[in-house]
Order: sequence, then C-alpha cells, then structure tokens
Amino acid sequence: MCGIVGIVGHEPVAPAIFDALTMLQHRGQDAAGIATMEGQRLALARNNGLVSEVFDAPTMAKLLGRAGIGHVRYPTAGCEDSAEAQPFYVNSPYGIALGHNGNLINTESLKRELFDSDRRHLNTDSDSEALLNVLAHELYSVQSDGFTPQDLFRAVDGVHRRCRGAYSIIALVVGHGVLGFRDPWGIRPAVLGQRETAQGMEYAIASESVALDAIGFELMRDLMPGEAVLIGLDGQLHTYQSPLAKGLSPCIFEYVYFSRPDSLIDDISVYKARLRMGEALAHKILSNFPGHDIDVVIPVPDTSRTAALPLAYELGVKYREGFIKNRYIGRTFIMPGQEQRSRSVRNKLNVIDLEFRRKNVLLVDDSIVRGTTSRQIIQMARDAGANKVYFASAAPPVRYPNIYGIDMPAPDELVASGRTEEQIREELGADHLIYQNLDDLVSSCMRGNQKIQRFDTSCFSGEYVTGVDPDYLASLQLARSDQVRSQRRLQAATP
Repeated sequence: MCGIVGIVGHEPVAPAIFDALTMLQHRGQDAAGIATMEGQRLALARNNGLVSEVFDAPTMAKLLGRAGIGHVRYPTAGCEDSAEAQPFYVNSPYGIALGHNGNLINTESLKRELFDSDRRHLNTDSDSEALLNVLAHELYSVQSDGFTPQDLFRAVDGVHRRCRGAYSIIALVVGHGVLGFRDPWGIRPAVLGQRETAQGMEYAIASESVALDAIGFELMRDLMPGEAVLIGLDGQLHTYQSPLAKGLSPCIFEYVYFSRPDSLIDDISVYKARLRMGEALAHKILSNFPGHDIDVVIPVPDTSRTAALPLAYELGVKYREGFIKNRYIGRTFIMPGQEQRSRSVRNKLNVIDLEFRRKNVLLVDDSIVRGTTSRQIIQMARDAGANKVYFASAAPPVRYPNIYGIDMPAPDELVASGRTEEQIREELGADHLIYQNLDDLVSSCMRGNQKIQRFDTSCFSGEYVTGVDPDYLASLQLARSDQVRSQRRLQAATP
C-alpha cells in the first residue's frame, strides 16, 4: 500500500506536496519521494524514511516548479530494497517520473516483454518500474507530430491492455503536466480536487481526500475505473474514460484498515462505514449470544475505535479506553518481520489495569491477520486482571493473500488459513472469538455508494476480481514468507 499525490498550480508546489504526503503517511512509512518540474528540468528527491526525515530544508529548496508529484511507500510482494523508493524516472519520451499505488500480478512476463520486445532495461525488481517503462514505451509508440492529451490517453489504454493487477498512478510528464489514472477495476483509490486562486484554478490528484483537505483543495470526485486525467501546465483539465474499464470494484480493506477515517473514498465515508461495521458486529453478538456477560468494550487502538463505539452502544455496555498507544511506533501490520512485529506490540501499547481488573472484557480490533498482535493483546488483558477476554474482529477471517498492493503474509502465516474459527480462538487464547460476516461487511461499506457493483474481498473470499494464475500465488507465498524476508535482510547487511 502506498500514497500518491500530484499538483499543477500557479506557485511552487513542493510545500503543498510535502503537506499532502504527511497526511498520507499512514499508507507507507518505508520511503518517500517528490519530483517537481521547472521549465524542462525535473528535480527528484527520494529516500527511505518518513516524510519529515527525507525532506529537510535544503532538499525542499531544490524542488522547484509549479507542477509535481509525491509518493509514500511501504514494500509489497516482498520488495524492501531502498533503491525502490519512488517516484521512478525515465528520460524518454520527454522525461517521465511516476509513482504507483497497488501491485501488478504479471510483472515477470512484463519484464521479459520489456527487455525482449521493447528493448528496455529495468534496474530494480519493482513492478512500478515495469509499469513506468510500459507507459513510456506506449507513449513513444502513439505520439503524433504535435503532442496532444489524446496521445497520453492512448498510451494509458496501452498500459491497461498490458498490465494486470491494481494500480493508481500519478506521473509527471516533462513539458506537459501531471497525468493520473486508475486501473480498469478501480481497485486502488484516487481522488480529484480543485482550488480556486487569484491566478486561476489549480488541480490535484491524491490517494485519499484527506490529502486534499490538508492543502486547501476541494474534493471534486473520485477517478472512475479506467479513467485518466491530465492536468496540463496551462491549467486545463483533460479527462478520458477508457473503453477497457470494468465495473467499479474497490478494495474493501481500505475501509477496514488502511484509509484514514476522515477520508471519502469512492463517495463513501470511511468513518461512517466503520460505524456500520460496529453496529453489524453488535447485532451478530446479540443474535448469537443474547445473554452475554460482557462488562466492557475496549478497542485496540487506533483503527477499531470507530467500530467499537457503536458496538458498545448497541450491546448496552460501557466503552472504555484500556490501551494507551505510543505514537512513535509504526503500524505493526506493515513491519518487516515476525520478530520485529512481536517486539513492537509491547512497546506500542500500555495497559490501564483498572479497566480490565475482574471484568469480562470484549476487545475489538479492525481485523486479525497473522494473529501475533491479537495473541499478545489478549495476554496483556489477562495479565491486567481480566476475568474473561472475548475478542471481536470488525472484518471476516483473513484466509487468503492480498495481491493488489497490501503486503499480507504468505497464507501459511495467516492465522485463519486452514483453521476453523474455534481453532483460531484456541490459537489466540481468547475465551470467545467473534468475526464479522462478509455480507455484513460489504453492506456496511456499500450503503454509502450504491453504484459500486462489488468490492474486492479477495483476502476474505479468495475471489480475485482480475483473475490470477496459481503459479503467481505460489511465487508470492515464497516472496512474502518471513523466513525469506529474514534471509534477504541478512544478505543485504553482509558486506
């Protein structure tokens, strides 16, 4: 999962891109980058680290120009190399810098195609670099004597034909402007915003509406599946709907975990969707356990708070904060390695003992992936004196890998893979375990936008909207295993 932003304005855009990226930091803490354009010159700064660590004052001073793009990254499909910080850049045609949110599922065949047919060399293992080179080659192939926005849009159609998977793209095309487009299924999000200034209208594209809020842009709408938008250097906005577009199928995990609650994605309030998740979960508990003995509902901070509040209200029990979060520890979901994740849980959360002592506690989390965090949190509640510890997940069991840009572990490292809910409960050490029903999760999100035909629920259902080759899933399992990750880090650290 990554975050992207692009702006064409009337003043230098680097400060606004920096501010927008800080609002998207939750989407990636591994690396950050900004590319800007002044005249025919492109300036690029990128490195590993948080936005505030990568961009100091001297670096920002070099990022000149009134058009630019930005990216925050965390590694997907097992890629953790610092050389893969984005945006990536190619110098032909024109010069293109590109940032990508998502994941391609035909990267290996694309690499062979790019080398054998397109005569293009890739310098990393990143699918984003492959996508950039496909775009560059397609643009080189279709450009006319006088460049038009339609040339870019025909090149985007070429990307749609050749690339399979999920992608929201932001690209800076030297001499022409900022291009944004979304994959034919609209799996990964992208929103369009505008801001009126004394000099005229300015436009921006970003992963989430909250990034637009931070820089004073008004949300216009979401990009549609397969839609491309070009913000020209003359301030003109050009849009194009590809005939290759499919039905809108956004990733439902955006609403469960990844997106900020104050964002609107595909015209759905993430906050409202999470409130409805809590209500639906409460109704399931009341239906299955009408005589429950729950004394208090306690969320696992931070994402699950929104669902836990209406859940407690519907159950008619107290809502309390029992865990205090250390704000300076990263999200354990995206930490590279089981040992680091396990060590981080105790550092990240501290218990308020009084809220647990001699009580039957219902802990609420947004989801359960590996089970590492859940197992330790349940034990922390017992150590604090809880009488019984129940555990509820606002999402269904995660049984399958996500192949569209969320770096979920190999299937054999998913606690729900191959286990019944009773076996999962025993593995976690809870007195009772309650999962959200998939239909209720879909209903909680879809209520905000009836135009959505379906969500990508692949990590819960195993149904992939683009289709997937079984060989790819097998290779992904190897790439994402903690053992293989540890070996790669050891090799990288060895002189």
